[in-house]
Amino acid sequence: MSALLLLYRREVSLLWAGGGGPLLACGFALAVTAALPLAIGSEPVRLVPVAAGTTWIVLALASLLSLERLFERDHEDGALDLLALGPPTLEAVFAVKTAAQWTAVGLPLSLAAPVAALSLGLDPALAPLTAGAAALAGLAFAAVGALAAALSLGSKRGGLLVAVIALPLYAPPVIFGAGTVTAAQEGTSPGPALALLAAYALFACALTPFAGGAAIRNAQG
Repeated sequence: MSALLLLYRREVSLLWAGGGGPLLACGFALAVTAALPLAIGSEPVRLVPVAAGTTWIVLALASLLSLERLFERDHEDGALDLLALGPPTLEAVFAVKTAAQWTAVGLPLSLAAPVAALSLGLDPALAPLTAGAAALAGLAFAAVGALAAALSLGSKRGGLLVAVIALPLYAPPVIFGAGTVTAAQEGTSPGPALALLAAYALFACALTPFAGGAAIRNAQG
C-alpha cells in the first residue's frame, strides 16, 4: 500500500476520532439552522428568501471547526517532520490532508445541507442540486481551509488565525453556491453559478498544495 494512501486513511481516522469529526460539524450546522426561525420567525415568507444564503454561510462556518488541528497536531508531536523526510513531497502531503478533510467533513456536510435548506422552506425538488453544490463548495472549503491551517502553524492563537485567513476566501464559494440554488429557485438556469463554483474549487485544489507546502516548510524552519 502506498505511503499516500496510508496517510489518507490515517487522516480520515483522526478526523473521525477527533471530537466526533463530521458529527460535530453536521450537528453545528443543523443547530444553527434550527435556531434561525427562533430569531426571525417561522413564517415561510421570511425563511424561504434566506434559505439558500443561510445554508451556505452555515456550511462555511461548520467547515472551520476541525481545521485548527489539521497540521498543528502533527507539528507538535514531530509527525510533520517525519512526513517531510519521507518520499512524498510536502505538497503531496498537503493534498492528501485536504482530500481527507473533504471526505471526513465536506461530504457529510453536503448531505446535511439539503436537510438544513429544507427545514428553512426550500423546495424539496432542489435537494439534489443543493447537495451537489454543497459537495463542490466543501471541496473549496477544504482546500482553502487547509491552506489557512498551514499558514497558522506555530501560532499561539491558531484557531482564530485560521478563521481570519479562511473566511474572506470562503466568500466566493458561499456566493456561488447560494446563487446556484437561488437561480434554480427563481426558475432560471443554475449553470453559470455552478460553473463558477466548480472553477473556484478546481483552482483552489490546484494552487493551494504549492502554497501550503511552502507554508509548512516555513513553519518548520
